[in-house]
Amino acid sequence: MTLYLFLTLAVVSVITALLMVFSKSPVRSVLYLILTFFAIAGQYILLNAQFLAVVHIIVYAGAIMVLFLFVLMMLNLNSDTEPQKSTVWKLTAGIASGLLLVTLVGALRGSIQISTPAEANGRVGLVENLGRVLFTDFVVPFEIAGILFLAAMVGAVLVGKRDLQV
Repeated sequence: MTLYLFLTLAVVSVITALLMVFSKSPVRSVLYLILTFFAIAGQYILLNAQFLAVVHIIVYAGAIMVLFLFVLMMLNLNSDTEPQKSTVWKLTAGIASGLLLVTLVGALRGSIQISTPAEANGRVGLVENLGRVLFTDFVVPFEIAGILFLAAMVGAVLVGKRDLQV
């Protein structure tokens, strides 16, 4: 049963991610991305990481997607003002994406292990273990991510601020 649920969530996440990329409307792309986030959160629940699933929904599907929608509405994009990319840029982007995929597959080759729920530890997804690892082994990347988020917020305020006429 768990395998079928995992495969269903995997197919849903891949399909909605592809729909997000190939959608013509930016608002529909954001909505497809939200559906992708929900499918990924379901996979976190299958991995016994309930806290991570809830945080994923709250942070990504909640806060980040609201910010994306806000930026899309603020920019007021339409096809008349959008610059058209040449075929060379599209070909270059396709080649770069393919090389990135080859690199990712090469890096992950042999490192994927499938465990059954009977082998899984019941304490894997607990908040206590996550906090211990986050604030001992990964404290420097955690702080760097906080500084990057602060810089992004300052940049968003400066971009959104209108010039005042004096």
